[in-house]
Amino acid sequence: MAHKIRILYFLFFLIFYSDQVKSTWWFLSQLSVHAVGTRVMCDNIPGLVGKQRQLCRTKPDVMVSIGQGAKEGVKECQFQFKNNRWNCSNLDKDFSVFGKTMLKTASREAAFVYAISSAGVVHAITRSCSKGELFDCACDLSRKGKHNNKHGEFDWGGCSDNIKFGSDFSRHFVDARERKIRDARALMNLHNNRAGRRAVQKNMKLECKCHGVSGSCTIKTCWLAMEEFRKVGDYLRVKYNGATEVMMNQEGRELMVANKNHKRPTRLDLVYFEASPDYCVADESTGSLGTAGRVCNKTSMGTGGCDIMCCGRGYDTTRAKRTTKCECKFHWCCKVICHDCTDIVDVHTCKSPRTDLKITHRNTPGDGAVHLVSRDVDSLGNLNREERPVT
Repeated sequence: MAHKIRILYFLFFLIFYSDQVKSTWWFLSQLSVHAVGTRVMCDNIPGLVGKQRQLCRTKPDVMVSIGQGAKEGVKECQFQFKNNRWNCSNLDKDFSVFGKTMLKTASREAAFVYAISSAGVVHAITRSCSKGELFDCACDLSRKGKHNNKHGEFDWGGCSDNIKFGSDFSRHFVDARERKIRDARALMNLHNNRAGRRAVQKNMKLECKCHGVSGSCTIKTCWLAMEEFRKVGDYLRVKYNGATEVMMNQEGRELMVANKNHKRPTRLDLVYFEASPDYCVADESTGSLGTAGRVCNKTSMGTGGCDIMCCGRGYDTTRAKRTTKCECKFHWCCKVICHDCTDIVDVHTCKSPRTDLKITHRNTPGDGAVHLVSRDVDSLGNLNREERPVT
């Protein structure tokens, strides 16, 4: 019964909102694929192109992994930018997940969103392969025989993560929309999708197990495994910081650097077209949610500090009760028992922009006085005056 209610709610949600928003496959991050069912999902999510719907119907097991990968990408994006003005917020009841302007604005942030989403899908599919959860793939058995590296000789064995299957399926599914359009923004998205896939491939590690008498390492068996997704997120965050501004070449076929003094981006780098907004004030046209009400660190000089986070508007301070685990002790065997400790802490939140604050000036008409009818303080605290002579 509960399963049917979820499906009915999902269908109602799709019908009611589908004409109001632009959707992408990112919306899979907002769904419980197991609860909804892949058939319902494939036939009703707006925004999927034909190739994606086809893969969705024929590979339902992989779609579960794609949904998990999309969730993983959103979660990691929010972790990486939790102390920034733009914090990778996703919007409720919005099929575009990150806001429609993220699909339109070719900013550095959009580059990161596409890359981390693509990487999340590769990571999740590859992990499912190694766990035996997918019908069409398993461990990567292509690596065989003996091998040498800086740590010595070893035999390939165990279960190497099948990163090739994960990358290939991600490319076919995630890139499908952009490969139909092929305009400047599509080329940018394709580049960043590929950079995301390469980030997972770049962050593979060699794991080994020794075999021998009394723990000796007479024979060493090794396999390739993916790093934790946090490592991939950290890697892509560095790429975000060094992203390259690009433009279309005269033939309109490929991207080129906007500044000739900068080096050409590699396939591992992120690229963007447009400068980012400052994200200080909520602005639907740029996709900015603003920083009003965001918690900031009073003592930090970094991006999470109140000076930068609040864009010079100042901050409010409130007292809040915080409960933490303390005085923890290990008890044999085998548990740790802690007390709950409560203390009062200061919480600092960014002030809202001050606008349309009207001030009454009671000079007598006709005395040549100027009547200040409104004043606006912009996001940086600058005073914008509108003055009219009193008649």
